Amino acid sequence: MPTIVVEVMPKAVLLDPQGKAVTGALHRLGKSNISEVRIGKRFEVTVVEVTPEVLAEVQALAEDIFSNQVIEDVVSVTAV
Repeated sequence: MPTIVVEVMPKAVLLDPQGKAVTGALHRLGKSNISEVRIGKRFEVTVVEVTPEVLAEVQALAEDIFSNQVIEDVVSVTAV
């Protein structure tokens, strides 16, 4: 069955405490070439068939249910 992947990230203007913690840990491990890590969410939605209507339905779900539009952006909805 086909899968649609939805990626949600915190808005760029907001602090990402998890990302900051991972960035700090990487720096403590000597990975100083990494300047920033931001952490988001990934949803894998298995569907019977990928059609433009199904993609639109998953896009709407992503904006209404999978993300909090106040603090997060849906960055992609992709059939894989």
